[in-house]
Amino acid sequence: MTSSIPETAPKEKVIHALENLGYRLVRQGSHISMSCYTANGMQLPLTIPDIPDFKASTLRMILSRAGISKQDFLKAFNSES
Repeated sequence: MTSSIPETAPKEKVIHALENLGYRLVRQGSHISMSCYTANGMQLPLTIPDIPDFKASTLRMILSRAGISKQDFLKAFNSES
């Protein structure tokens, strides 16, 4: 497994990784709205652009806003399930 964010990543694979990390798709238009619930019931919204491929810089911004570590994302991103 690589230890760095990919230079480009397909949208479907990024969404699948975020879903594996607890986020759920709320709606999709010009942007993709997702949300996650914490253990105490607090909702964490996340809005990402609806583009075919994400650049590494965009992925880092998404992870920062979602509070997801690079290692956790890469594990979910590289999983085949």
